[in-house]
Amino acid sequence: MGGSANMPETPSLHLEQALWAQGYKFIGGMDEAGRGAWAGPVLAGLVILPADPGIRLTLAGVRDSKKMTALQRSRAAPTIKSVALAWSVGTASSAEIDEIGILPATRLAFSRAIQQANILPEYLLMDYIHWPGLKNPHQMMPRGESQSLSIAAASVLAKTTRDQMMVRLDEQYPGYSLARHKGYGTAIHAEALRQLGTCDIHRKSWLIGH
Repeated sequence: MGGSANMPETPSLHLEQALWAQGYKFIGGMDEAGRGAWAGPVLAGLVILPADPGIRLTLAGVRDSKKMTALQRSRAAPTIKSVALAWSVGTASSAEIDEIGILPATRLAFSRAIQQANILPEYLLMDYIHWPGLKNPHQMMPRGESQSLSIAAASVLAKTTRDQMMVRLDEQYPGYSLARHKGYGTAIHAEALRQLGTCDIHRKSWLIGH
């Protein structure tokens, strides 16, 4: 299926198909959301797609979540969940990020997503993250969400779940426009910090260093 101006290219399944041919049935695509934010948790999504190349047609339009609109992501997420053999989203809180650092916290969110999945992935496909000692069979690659449909699907679930969390946090912590910028470092967020200071969900370790 080729891309067009109206339907951007959906990532291929060439990595998954190679692994299916090797006998792996449960291949977990994984990606994170919120790693670069000033506030809120970091989330990691995991998606195990069925070993069916036709799934690419079912998930047409699913791609790197950053290249999709909020409406496209919100429409795609239920479809991803309905067709996946398993999916999960792991979380590491802003307090955990402050305690252990963003990279270890990101790895913690990935680990929690793996633990929470109702099927244990036999092999992981992941966007690149420094993770010495990862024991699961895996392949990491830069821009993985553009190379693997499983990773792209995971990126959509991580992003939509985190966005929903930030909308709820906006109600608990008004004044920061969290529902609008989702905790990222925008001018609006910076101005709110100048006027209000930080709140419980801000990553103090990052803000102190900047």
